[in-house]
Amino acid sequence: MDLRRLLDAWPLARQLRGSDRLALGHAAQSPRSAAIEPRTRGADRVVASVCPYCAVGCGQKVYVSDGTVTQIEGDEASPISRGRLCPKGSASKQLVTSPLRITKVRYRRPYGTQWEDLPLEQAMEMIADRVIATREQTWQEQQDCKVTRRTMGFASLGGATIDNEENYLIKKLFTALGAIQIENQARI
Repeated sequence: MDLRRLLDAWPLARQLRGSDRLALGHAAQSPRSAAIEPRTRGADRVVASVCPYCAVGCGQKVYVSDGTVTQIEGDEASPISRGRLCPKGSASKQLVTSPLRITKVRYRRPYGTQWEDLPLEQAMEMIADRVIATREQTWQEQQDCKVTRRTMGFASLGGATIDNEENYLIKKLFTALGAIQIENQARI
């Protein structure tokens, strides 16, 4: 290898000899880093989304290639986050693409030792049946000669990732069912 190539391979020499004195461009690049392309370059489409982790609602741009999420970044057009994401939001691609992600309804029967997969429709029916049965078993029409029309058998603790409209609907549903213990994690 001649001396010129040897000096060009050394970042400090490129920095001192070239126009990139602060090593912000070519002087700092290795052949490997020069060959790297952003994951966003090959995306077929970009989908606007909202971070699922908390109630802040940071905007995200989801890059999709061949139906697979390739990258998730902050959305500069979001007035809330202005393109920034917290560490959890920055790692949300792993939430979507992890091979450990559970994508089926998992159920373990009472006193069971094994998990089993259930169809979503069956799981929803089981939940509805249990809510109705619990409401019937724990319904209080009155207490201490006062009309209460309530149940203390179940409660609602909403997540912080849902928006105001969804919280409103959940509040209406549980109030109609007679629950009085209705709270949202965003307030805790």
